[in-house]
Amino acid sequence: MVKTPVVVFTSLSLLLSLSCAGDVKSRSCSDVRLAFTTKGFSLHNVPHQEISGEHLRVCAQGYTCCTSDIEDQLGQQSKLDFERLVDDSSRNIRTTFTSRHKKFDEFFLELLDNSEKSLNDMFVRTYGKLYTHNSEMFEDLFSELKRYYTGGNVNLEEVLNDFWSRLLERMFQLLNSQFTFSDDYLECISKYTDQLKPFGDVPRKLKAQVTKAFIAARSFVQGLMVGREVANRVAKVNISPGCSKALTKMWYCPYCGGMSGLKPCANYCQNVMRGCLANQADLDPEWNLFIDAMLLVADRLEGPFNIEAVMEPIDVKISEAIMTMQDNSMQVSSKVFQGCGHPKAASVGRSARGISDVFNSRFKPFNSPEERPTTAAGTSLDRLVVDIKEKLKESRRFWSSLPDSICAEDEMTDPDEEQCWNSHTRGRYFPEVVKDGLTNQLNNPEVEVDITRPDTFIRQQIMTLRVMTNKLRNAYNGKDVYFQDSSDEESGSGSGSGFTTEPEVVHTEPPMLEADKSDPQPPTDAGSVQQKPSVTVLSIPALLLLLLLCWR
Repeated sequence: MVKTPVVVFTSLSLLLSLSCAGDVKSRSCSDVRLAFTTKGFSLHNVPHQEISGEHLRVCAQGYTCCTSDIEDQLGQQSKLDFERLVDDSSRNIRTTFTSRHKKFDEFFLELLDNSEKSLNDMFVRTYGKLYTHNSEMFEDLFSELKRYYTGGNVNLEEVLNDFWSRLLERMFQLLNSQFTFSDDYLECISKYTDQLKPFGDVPRKLKAQVTKAFIAARSFVQGLMVGREVANRVAKVNISPGCSKALTKMWYCPYCGGMSGLKPCANYCQNVMRGCLANQADLDPEWNLFIDAMLLVADRLEGPFNIEAVMEPIDVKISEAIMTMQDNSMQVSSKVFQGCGHPKAASVGRSARGISDVFNSRFKPFNSPEERPTTAAGTSLDRLVVDIKEKLKESRRFWSSLPDSICAEDEMTDPDEEQCWNSHTRGRYFPEVVKDGLTNQLNNPEVEVDITRPDTFIRQQIMTLRVMTNKLRNAYNGKDVYFQDSSDEESGSGSGSGFTTEPEVVHTEPPMLEADKSDPQPPTDAGSVQQKPSVTVLSIPALLLLLLLCWR
């Protein structure tokens, strides 16, 4: 009675050993040696016949074709195979962010260059020396716009306000060349810019359009760069000892057992991959919020914040403002004289110059699209946005679906649930598939995961995405950390953003300062201009003539 259980147990052990080894042929390791050769492994120390496997630490310790050294080599190979799989599976998304970042960046930079060239060409053609002698203020404007786009700490409102103030000072002196103006007087003039509105409504509208378009463009390109960097970093997996052991068991323990052609069961593969990629899956919620924010800013780029639609006609808009200043010079001068005091008369003979270069035509834009510079980067913003939106939509839930994507590959798993490797032998895999994410790996039957120790590197990437998402949310509303538009332009008040919480943004426009006036009288309305003896009433041709003579 005592010997019977021992005999039964011994018989069962023998049967299991034979079952794991397959048929009688599997007692030879020739098939395994051939499989190792196909894989490029060295056959050094690979036995010709199965040996006892009590030395193995990962694979079953029955009869085996693997030594301890071979098992260690298979463990290293498992890591390499896994790294390659994740790299291959994430290559498309990484390539998408890399290539689209390059395209958008090239497009925006070339757009700025073309806009500057267009303005320069048309202003030289139309204004001649009036422009070339004062072109530095326009060059400075584009230089600051480029510096902002490329990540510089630039306040767009201040840049645009400064441009219009400088333009007002220059034009005011030209339109009133019979007087001399001190630096203090010119400073007083600039303080009245908002009240005088010498350029009409162009500066206000252009400021709203330019700031929102540039904020959206810069944030979107930065978002593409962040997406590229995060994807590249997360794709470099950190393989834990528990993951390494599970991968070896899934991919190469069948070799040791003489079943080298056996593929893992699909559910078995999913459990292993979800355990190994648990931290990557935890990136997914923040990644999805980031993608959603990118899509919303993309909508702005092809809609109200279209930087191409803002920059291409900027030369025409600035010229319109200049013409408005010329047309309203009498009223503007009257209000300035009342607010800043009467200037001193210029010395006699100051304006006595030649008249050979008289400017007698108004600004004319290009007559046809063919005259404009080539479209930036050989494409249009609308086409770029349509393309990237489709790619962004495809990248949602990428990290949480990565285990399923890997296991869905034909070469990875066997679709026959009865003829696959189930971690022990050929047959059905019974454990349930665990959910994705770190906390759900507590009951993972295949991978030992310490759920109390999240991957700090992945957590850093989550924070990077969170910061970028907040920037994109601000950009969607036409704001960034250096700018908040106070105008009522409709372009900044779209609906359906889904963003209800916005960080506090500091207003950067300086308050109106009290002017230092020699004649402390407030500016009056246009009705009193006719009675002001200090204002010289000039016809438009005469004004233009003065402009030419003094700007040379």
